[in-house]
Amino acid sequence: MGNHGEPLRCDFFDRSPVDLAPDLLGRIVANGPVAVRLTEVEAYDGATDPGSHAFRGRTARNAVMFGPPGRVYVYFTYGMHWCVNLVCGTTGEAGAVLLRAGEVVCGVETARSRRAAARDDRDLARGPARLAAALGLTRVDNGADACADGPLRVLSGSRPDPALVRTGPRVGLAQAADRPWRFWVDGDPTVSTYRPHSPRHRRRSRVTP
Repeated sequence: MGNHGEPLRCDFFDRSPVDLAPDLLGRIVANGPVAVRLTEVEAYDGATDPGSHAFRGRTARNAVMFGPPGRVYVYFTYGMHWCVNLVCGTTGEAGAVLLRAGEVVCGVETARSRRAAARDDRDLARGPARLAAALGLTRVDNGADACADGPLRVLSGSRPDPALVRTGPRVGLAQAADRPWRFWVDGDPTVSTYRPHSPRHRRRSRVTP
């Protein structure tokens, strides 16, 4: 897989999502043959964050967010996509960082086979659902320990120049979107396109007279 640094230990994740998120940029998330260098992430701070899945407390869906740190929280969205988060903070207090985008740095051919619709390689993991697909992560990986000696792990990688790290509003949230908890590497072509929340309206059924 090449030299992408050492595996990160669980104590690396034992801090708040807002502190962890920018420090994940440049880190490598590997699952089997595919490895992705993170270029964009978003922090979600549990009970204090109306944009978080855990804002209203623990459920069967979000239980992994309550720790321990270093676990993987995978959820299904829009009835068609998986998204991947790294759990962080104190066990019992929900927190996670959504992996929004990255560059496939190993296993490109495998990622291409999983992302046949990608127009070019920069799009293989450009967006949270695409990133999950490129890494081959689904519901069965929910709760996996990224600090264990297994196929799924987070490596130290190479940190970007701090002058290139940007922060801004989160993507697609109906609540608390303005919190500047999205972090990305400025100018990196794999960073996703920013889209503010757009309310989804139900289509009225037509009545035939």
